[in-house]
Amino acid sequence: MINFERDGVRFVLRIAGVAIHDGYLLLHRGEDEDFWTLPGGRCEMMETSSETLSREMVEELGVAVHVGRLLWVVENFFNYNGMDCHELGLYYAMEFPDDYRFLGWREVFYGDEAGTPLLFRWFPLESINPGLVRPSFLGTALHALPDVTQRVVQRPEPADC
Repeated sequence: MINFERDGVRFVLRIAGVAIHDGYLLLHRGEDEDFWTLPGGRCEMMETSSETLSREMVEELGVAVHVGRLLWVVENFFNYNGMDCHELGLYYAMEFPDDYRFLGWREVFYGDEAGTPLLFRWFPLESINPGLVRPSFLGTALHALPDVTQRVVQRPEPADC
């Protein structure tokens, strides 16, 4: 994984997918987390970012997805469990096959990340807001996907520090 710590800061190269189906957006979270994120994971050395997203969906959900166009390049700065983090995120459009058993499922369903359970859920797109999803820019950006790739810098609000 492209993930390292230096001078008390963790750097991560994260790849995520935006899956929207019939007006619902797929999000996931760890069981012990109180926020939702787009599904994805960390890039491996010598792996393209689209390969990462494909691999992560097979590992976590057992399904091969179609990785579409790059929507956002995100420089995300935040604190997680007491550690400052600098995350470079590549966010792609992605589609699940029409016969995927959880496509459009309205209940929480589970995936797995190396033995750690992940909760997945399709949320109505109109319910997505900055308080529900991280990074928070997605709370508004997901309502109008960009026509061309955009760069976003997400820094915590002073109250979040």
